[in-house]
Amino acid sequence: MRGPEDAVSHLPEAGHCWRLGLAMAEPAKLVSAISDSVPAIPGLVWAFRLHGDGSAEALPIDRPIEFSHDGRLWLHFNLTDARARPWIAASQLPPLARDLLLSNDTFQQLHVIDHCVYGVFSDLVRDIDSATEETAFLRFAMTEHLLVSGRHQALCSADATRRVLEGGYRVDNVAHLLEKIVDEVADTLDRMADKLGQEIDDIEERILADDAKPEMRRNLGRLRRTCVRLHRQLTGLRVLFHRLDQKNTDHLAPALRIHAGKLAQRLDGLDHDIVELRERSRLLEEELRFKNEEESNHHLHTLSIVTSLLLPPTLITGIFGMNTKGLPLTDVESGFLWAALLMASSVGAAYLFMRRTGIFR
Repeated sequence: MRGPEDAVSHLPEAGHCWRLGLAMAEPAKLVSAISDSVPAIPGLVWAFRLHGDGSAEALPIDRPIEFSHDGRLWLHFNLTDARARPWIAASQLPPLARDLLLSNDTFQQLHVIDHCVYGVFSDLVRDIDSATEETAFLRFAMTEHLLVSGRHQALCSADATRRVLEGGYRVDNVAHLLEKIVDEVADTLDRMADKLGQEIDDIEERILADDAKPEMRRNLGRLRRTCVRLHRQLTGLRVLFHRLDQKNTDHLAPALRIHAGKLAQRLDGLDHDIVELRERSRLLEEELRFKNEEESNHHLHTLSIVTSLLLPPTLITGIFGMNTKGLPLTDVESGFLWAALLMASSVGAAYLFMRRTGIFR
């Protein structure tokens, strides 16, 4: 957080005497004078004030934010901005929550202490207009009147929550806001599951129509890998809310009580769908491999037949190619024709033999 000197430079001008008197004031009085308004917060991506009626007001991030105003605040930070880290480190959040916000932990976690809930959620990285298959982490800490969140990459859930708040969505408290963020995580994964399901359906149709292509196996491998990642993400998230649902949170203020059971139930259903998609992709991958092996065996079978048919004439050609005396048909004018007829006959005899033994079946 910036010091008093930085704050003084942003106060409206009210004459030289006022500035001089303020600069010479005692530190306690100076902090009291600026407690209702602080300079623009560095590294802030967006800010919302949640009013008592549930409506959300977007706040300009290039202006001071009044912390003593009625309502709750949601401050979302870009943690790659080095200027945001000193502000978070100097905030009034509990030390453990501040440490987690500034840490590089890459596993999902959820902690509950007196008057504060903080943790790390996994989410999909957001591209310009859609979600990607890459995962990143949303870090947060919330008290009764403040939700501070941060990320190193643009995430789908936070941006979706911002858009629904701007569209008029109402939240009762900070816990409800956090539930909405987790709900948007589930919505994003649900849409991703629908997209994966459509791709798997298309591949399945082509396999059943015997229109298998070499790239289909690579696509199935990619889809299966994505399902494994989503399942891993959902498993960690489900465990967090199942554990929270089993904990006694009666000591928490009502504004901090998360409906963990409801969220866990939805995540369970979504994870079940992802697991089904993973199994479908695995089974289709195996079926495609069997079809490829069957096609390869068919080609080998054809090659074996052609080789078998050419063996007798090759043998005859080899015999007539020997440089020895006493070779037949050497003194006959039509010897070549007789040798060609002999080779054709050997091919016919080999064909009849293989037909009788069932090789052509």
